[in-house]
Amino acid sequence: MDKTASTDHPIHELLAQRWSPCAFDSRPVSREDLRCLFEAARWAASSYNEQPWHYIVATREEPAEFARVLSCLVEPNQEWAGTAPMLALGVASLNFKRNGKPNKAAVHDMGLAAASLTFEATARGIMVHQMIGIVPDKARERYAIPAGFEAITGIAIGYLGNSNQLPAHLRDRDLAARTRRPLREFVFGGTWGNPAPVVQS
Repeated sequence: MDKTASTDHPIHELLAQRWSPCAFDSRPVSREDLRCLFEAARWAASSYNEQPWHYIVATREEPAEFARVLSCLVEPNQEWAGTAPMLALGVASLNFKRNGKPNKAAVHDMGLAAASLTFEATARGIMVHQMIGIVPDKARERYAIPAGFEAITGIAIGYLGNSNQLPAHLRDRDLAARTRRPLREFVFGGTWGNPAPVVQS
């Protein structure tokens, strides 16, 4: 299924091809490929090079551990994410190691790591579905996540499955056309809400 974005301006083909499916194939992702995805995350930019991202991961080859990660997702996400060959929780360090003060860039920087991971995955023909729908308190309890760290996202990783085999509400979501706001709705100049000259035709 080709869901390449119909962009208003040219962008890198991997960015145009990336999307977040609910249908995953049962085929496992090789350990070598998974290591490369997390290596891409490792080299993301971060404030003061703090690298505040951490991941708790499990593959379906470890059924008990996989079920433990899955249990930390909200129920609607458990419905489809359980078919992915790998699940992960993204955990952010909320304070700077250098001085113990709150790191206001932590979640932003973890997002940069996730974007790098996703870009690398797309280059390898691997799909990634990021989710905010997790239960952070359950993750803290089940993994003894210490104070100063917080589970922020869930991540499903695998190969694209058959969306037609999903329940109707998920199938429609997978098959729907991809849409985005136009640039003029979020790139401003002068005053808030005023499209910047650079994005006006």
